[in-house]
Amino acid sequence: MPARLFGDIPGVRPGDWFPNRASLAESGVHPPGQAGISGDKELGADSIVLSGGLEDDEDLGDVIIYTGHGGNDPTTGRQDASQSLSRGNLALAISCREGLPVRVSRGSRVHSPYSPVHGYVYAGLYQVEGFWQERGRSGFNVWRFRLHALTDTELSAMARAVMEIGPEYDVGDESTERRPITIQRIIRNSQYSDAVKRYYGYRCQVCRDEVRTAAGLYVEAAHIKPLGSPHDGPDTLTNLLCLCPNHHVSPDLGGIFLTDRWEVIDATSHVPVGVLRRNPRHPLDPTFAAYHRRLFGDQT
Repeated sequence: MPARLFGDIPGVRPGDWFPNRASLAESGVHPPGQAGISGDKELGADSIVLSGGLEDDEDLGDVIIYTGHGGNDPTTGRQDASQSLSRGNLALAISCREGLPVRVSRGSRVHSPYSPVHGYVYAGLYQVEGFWQERGRSGFNVWRFRLHALTDTELSAMARAVMEIGPEYDVGDESTERRPITIQRIIRNSQYSDAVKRYYGYRCQVCRDEVRTAAGLYVEAAHIKPLGSPHDGPDTLTNLLCLCPNHHVSPDLGGIFLTDRWEVIDATSHVPVGVLRRNPRHPLDPTFAAYHRRLFGDQT
């Protein structure tokens, strides 16, 4: 098995055109000859192709809402079964978790002003910001991934160079070259996030733990219904939680969810793991919790 390359391919630049999938694969930009996702469940996804074959895809240029693989008719692109978080879909979820860059290419069949007239064009590096499950246009559950084009600043933070990860990669080898990757987060200077932290004394609402640093206690304000399209959750107290870093990441990646009674549920086993700590001054809207549950499997 050859090494999997995450990042730009040497000699290939955004805007480069390829006449067909064979040439795209030969260049190394997108190795599979047919699959839309290049990746595996251990390392993550290194590349995707927007081919126009999936009815739920949305191409907004710098932002792409990409539909995962599985359950669709290859001829019409119409969904005729639900998708699972496995294979390429799981690989994209891992890339989201690890902050790995994903190469994006567009085909001529994509109904988008950014697609080429013929063949395929390499669009550049994107990052998977989040993923969730929802009912698609045909009524079946699909996994969707929000990707945004990496800016020059973000590429610099990722050390832009290609990372070679293969089956013989030894994390204990001191001679292995290590390149830092910075996961970018939107930091919002909001009176609401400051207030929710004070309400709980800078302790996590789920585990009650505190994270001590040289600068004092550290905690994060987390939105239940995600901000930004296509979710468009509000930046309000009713949509905010005070969480430690671990419990901030866990709901973002579908590890836990909340009931309308604010019980904390393990998303894998569906077993309650606790009850959310509540401050009387902190109003929470259960409709945001219901929205979050639907993102990760509860489609009731």
